[in-house]
Amino acid sequence: MKTRKLGDSDLVVSEIGFGAMGMSFDYGSVPDPSKMRKVLQEMVELGENFIDTAEVYGPYVNEELIADALVPYKKDLIIATKGGIKMVNGKQVVDGRSIELEKSVEGSLKRLKLEAIDLYYLHRVDPNVPIEEVAFLMQKLIKAGKIKHWGLSEANAKTIRKAHAIQPLTAVESEYSLWTREPEQELLPTLEELGIGFVPFSPLGKGFLTGKIDLSTKFSDGDGRNLLPRFQKEAMEANIKLVDLIKLVAKRKQATSAQISLAWLLAQKPWIVPIPGSTKIDRIRENISASEVVFSKSELEQLTAAADEIQIVGNRYTPELAKRAGL
Repeated sequence: MKTRKLGDSDLVVSEIGFGAMGMSFDYGSVPDPSKMRKVLQEMVELGENFIDTAEVYGPYVNEELIADALVPYKKDLIIATKGGIKMVNGKQVVDGRSIELEKSVEGSLKRLKLEAIDLYYLHRVDPNVPIEEVAFLMQKLIKAGKIKHWGLSEANAKTIRKAHAIQPLTAVESEYSLWTREPEQELLPTLEELGIGFVPFSPLGKGFLTGKIDLSTKFSDGDGRNLLPRFQKEAMEANIKLVDLIKLVAKRKQATSAQISLAWLLAQKPWIVPIPGSTKIDRIRENISASEVVFSKSELEQLTAAADEIQIVGNRYTPELAKRAGL
């Protein structure tokens, strides 16, 4: 599989990464771990080596699943995990204090069965902890050999600049796709200026951009999409226009909607590495093949311009989740 370098760092990863969250968390009933182990192994055999997890996914069990499934491939993998969100009375709470992050790093090392974490993100910026404090801690952990690279998730440009000035960031994670374009305003120019890689999560709009979800779709109990504004009926009725556009382009390119959505992201910048997730190897194979879809300059401009004309309805987060992301 093709590879990409995250910004100016020396971290080289598969062009399309894998978001493992859904294997243990947030999409209704939790899949059978034994089946997920097999999917993970087949995925790595296909050439995908950049895997994204987090302490809070499960919580804890997602990291353990990855470690158990991928023991034979460990030396060939780039594992990214995150800390800074902990569970308190069954609810997620942002906590970026150094004492808690150090505990989280040690816990992740143990669960992932690693001597050092390839890429460690602050999962959410804690408004009560100066980002400089976090950056100095990450510098300390890098010097100690606990982590190799660090990054931020859902951070604004000002925070990124402050953190990067102390300990250079390798990557920033945030949502970015054909229906979430906000990063283009300030985030992407900042990352390009500073030489930081970008890792878009939910690059397929939590499944919406694949064309497999329509107005009749019913999500299972416990599926986080039930609460998201963009997945309410009125919003979906408006947003389906974007899905129709992607389907039209997919037909012309003899590709799938998922492949068009991912290929569009890959075409934006050479240091962008999307991390779609799935629990099915056929979908993962489909996503990996997106790197074979190539747009001409005019094709890319036309798709982008057409998407610009579609007004996306609904916020991507609930008010509570938006607050946690600093929005």
